[in-house]
Amino acid sequence: MSMNSIVSQLSTLQVKKYINDYNSRIIDIRQVDAYNGWKMENEVRGGHIKGAKNLPVKWCNYIDWIEIVHSKGILPEHKIVVYGYSDSNINKVTKMFLRAGYSDINIYSGFVDEWTTDENLPMENLQRYRQLVSANWVNTLVLGEKPTEYDNDKFVICHSHYRNRDAYLSGHIPGAIDIDTLALEAPETWNRRSPEELKIALEQHGITTDTTVVLYGKFMSPDNDDDFPGSAAGHIGAIRNAMIMLYAGVKDVRILNGGFQSWQDAGFEISTDDVAKVEARDFGIQIPAKPEIIVDIPEAKKMIEADDADIVCVRSWPEYIGEVSGYNYIEKKGRIPGAVFGNCGTDAYHMENYRNADHTIREAQQVVAIWKEVNITPDKHLAFYCGTGWRGSEAFFNAWLMGWPRVSVFDGGWFEWSNDPDNKFETGIPK
Repeated sequence: MSMNSIVSQLSTLQVKKYINDYNSRIIDIRQVDAYNGWKMENEVRGGHIKGAKNLPVKWCNYIDWIEIVHSKGILPEHKIVVYGYSDSNINKVTKMFLRAGYSDINIYSGFVDEWTTDENLPMENLQRYRQLVSANWVNTLVLGEKPTEYDNDKFVICHSHYRNRDAYLSGHIPGAIDIDTLALEAPETWNRRSPEELKIALEQHGITTDTTVVLYGKFMSPDNDDDFPGSAAGHIGAIRNAMIMLYAGVKDVRILNGGFQSWQDAGFEISTDDVAKVEARDFGIQIPAKPEIIVDIPEAKKMIEADDADIVCVRSWPEYIGEVSGYNYIEKKGRIPGAVFGNCGTDAYHMENYRNADHTIREAQQVVAIWKEVNITPDKHLAFYCGTGWRGSEAFFNAWLMGWPRVSVFDGGWFEWSNDPDNKFETGIPK
């Protein structure tokens, strides 16, 4: 059967009817950044059609494409509506669906010219999408030009790593300086450093409260680091640094979505220069400017007892029920009593429930769906924790990007909690 006899072209009015249809799936095939809110083709409004799922055309090259599709709840029995920026990309994804056995496939070509220009047609975006930037956006900054939605003259691009300058020197974004996560957190506790230490560290890296800081890292395999869980050594370390910078008072903190991998995928220049840090004279305000971003054990204990707060364990199921501690330097196994299971993924080395296949941050509606199942909701004060605050920081960043009003990181996590013999803990499946 020919493609034309199977695939239908929909009008704007027809697409509107399928927004709340349980049996339909509207698929946005543009890159994640456009889906989140960036205007990549000068569209009138940024974001995506309300309720649309993101399936970037780039992912068609992945061998597990159909598994990704199914994980998003896009099944053969659904009516599929595909839209994007170009007809060629729409046709490419449509052919993938046809080969996979999907039969009710429809395409929509009026998104930019019709949908985004009509204020009455519903759209959604990630509330703080500006803080999650694309490789193209960063490249414009590197070239000395003004990227979209940016009006600052002071910026620093930071390549984050954990005790591994070779990860930086082997290839980084041109002009980026390196920042070791140990500059902002202490290895004795894995908590953020004191306000005085943070002030010195940030100034040494040329960062003030008014500096735009763009952070990223490389994704490392677990075998690359014996002391700290796998990919934490790279890009998740950048998110950890970002959280601490927000806490300190840096007003404009941005993450390169997908880390160094997205820079490589875009084919931009890679440098091996050891870029010198230019020290800032003064951070500019008292640290911490946003103390509410981090909670410690006393407040965590109060939150456990409160009806309008939750401590969220962003660990794997084996860690949560006490089969493993998750770390070679943490002896005790178990969880904090009353902690809600935030489900990072398979183990301490992965965060697949919070990331896409290309390491970009997973679309908000998928994360919200995971959290909703265990009653993690935006009306509560939420403090995310893991072993030492890294995975907790990534979950926090997801909620913060969504604009959830009261989100924090329980900085001490299981490491600090379990080191105090007076603190109770639980194992096994919760009753």
